Amino acid sequence: MKIVITGSTSFIGAAFTRLLLEMGHQVYAMVRPDSANQGLLPHPAEGLTRIELSLEDVGQLPERIGGDCDCFVHLGWDGSGSANRTKQALQQGNIRYTMAALESARRLRCRRFLFSGSQAEYGRCTELMKEEQALFPQSEYGRAKAACYQLAHERCRTWREQGIWDMEYLHVRIFSIYGPGDHPWTLVNTCLDTFLSGGHMDLSDCTQYWNFLYLDDCVRGLAALLFHEGRLGGSGIYNIAAGPSQTRPLKEYVEAMHQLCKGRGSYTYGKRKNNAEGAVNLIPDISKLRQDTGWEPQISFEEGIRRIISKKQRE
Repeated sequence: MKIVITGSTSFIGAAFTRLLLEMGHQVYAMVRPDSANQGLLPHPAEGLTRIELSLEDVGQLPERIGGDCDCFVHLGWDGSGSANRTKQALQQGNIRYTMAALESARRLRCRRFLFSGSQAEYGRCTELMKEEQALFPQSEYGRAKAACYQLAHERCRTWREQGIWDMEYLHVRIFSIYGPGDHPWTLVNTCLDTFLSGGHMDLSDCTQYWNFLYLDDCVRGLAALLFHEGRLGGSGIYNIAAGPSQTRPLKEYVEAMHQLCKGRGSYTYGKRKNNAEGAVNLIPDISKLRQDTGWEPQISFEEGIRRIISKKQRE
């Protein structure tokens, strides 16, 4: 297949691009001209075409590609870090870019459009997070991601009803992904780097429930959706996260990392504030994705952390 992907040098995007190439697909990877992460994509690579465009110019993709494609994966997003999640103007710009990407997908005659939504759309929850429940996002970031679903889902429905184009819209709410190559300031990387060096970590209370999914499992789940045979029913919204056994208090994850670092370093709870969304519980229901695609997470948190530690020690 011919696949277009934005955000191709992001943490998830680079891993997904590599997987698509391994599967033998032709990939058109949109890359920011000034991206410092271009080295994350293989070079040279059979089947890979790099297209240097800023996110605000995503509407130029049809002319740059010059032919029809099968699927469009929109992972590009400005300001996903915690410091930018409260900036309304920045996040509203992402909605415009998403709709421009959707229009590009239509012009490229794609049959399936996959968008990277977020658990931040749900807001503060204390129970199982299901795709069909009401949303109460706490940040501009979460509100923008939720708005993209409403606008893009409606646009695709209108195109279909008016006979303009029939393109399936898949909105994937991604939970907490970890793995090699993630930002150095994430909780997982910060804990591991600190503990391995014998340092000290000041943490929040870490009493909220959390769920970590290893990067390889995440991109396999995205592929299971993107290449599912036949039409996917329902709303087109899917949670992607680890299974129920991996949902536990955040403290337990911290303590597991400390143990896997052989008890080196130390930590204190209750010293840091929570991020822009507050002390959010992550209690995802992934039964819909399992039922519709047969996808199952395969890598436990402990195994994932062992892989990251091994990589860090080799570097």
